Amino acid sequence: MAAEDTSVSGVSGRYATALFELARDQKAVDEVKADLDRFEALLGESADLKRLVRSPVFAADAQSRALTAVLDKVGIAGISANFLKVLTANRRLFVVADVIRAYRALVAKFKGEATADVTVAEALSDKNLDALKVALKSVTGKDVALNVKVDPSIIGGLVVKLGSRMVDGSLRTKLNSIKHAMKEAG
Repeated sequence: MAAEDTSVSGVSGRYATALFELARDQKAVDEVKADLDRFEALLGESADLKRLVRSPVFAADAQSRALTAVLDKVGIAGISANFLKVLTANRRLFVVADVIRAYRALVAKFKGEATADVTVAEALSDKNLDALKVALKSVTGKDVALNVKVDPSIIGGLVVKLGSRMVDGSLRTKLNSIKHAMKEAG
């Protein structure tokens, strides 16, 4: 079932599918997702952790000890911790970000949700996030989970990618369009 989803292919897809099936069987899908979200946030905050995850120069046992210490400190345990340790033991920890993305896609599919990647110039308020979810739900007919990324370079507006569709309502794109139109006219 889940393996047919093209968004979860390759090594990361296989690991994510295995984790999802285990979490589903243990009725811990949301708990594992929360743990993975927390681990991903840690990766974003710590350059040292990111280096530990991505660098092949660390020996497997050193990487495993360091990861165990991090997981213990932040309280990630159970299925999630064991899974991250398996990735480490198999020397596949470098794909953890892709595994997390694929796991989220599987959870969304399982719950009948769609996932939208939204890029904004500055963080959105809860009110704006809710309005965006409602608008996207009216288009898709499904609940929509948002992956929000802040990128000040878009200047204003937002870029929404939902499945294979993308709507670019950023000010940067509009200004570039005007710039090109002026070059052609001039």
